[in-house]
Amino acid sequence: MHPQLQKLVALQDIEQMIAETQDQGKELEGMGFSIAGLEALKEKATKLAGEIEVRNLNYYRRLTGRFGHAVVPVVDNLCTGCFANIPASFVSATNENKLQKCESCGRILYWP
Repeated sequence: MHPQLQKLVALQDIEQMIAETQDQGKELEGMGFSIAGLEALKEKATKLAGEIEVRNLNYYRRLTGRFGHAVVPVVDNLCTGCFANIPASFVSATNENKLQKCESCGRILYWP
């Protein structure tokens, strides 16, 4: 997997954890769960964002604002963001070290 893509997937996961914790923090604490690691997650997200190329990070931010999830897996040659068919040429060796984007919705794609 492309190194920038790995970082984008990790950033998306961390940001999702932060959002869920902030949205449901009081409820979780009321049920006895600790949310003590929230600041560490925020620091990790900031550090990780600094390691991503600016153009990729800006594109990721635009997609996140538009769709919520900017980086989505391809399952059975379908973009799981919009369910459009992904051409077989996307998995060729010439595209191996490139960030792939769905031709239909523009989300960043990865193959799990």
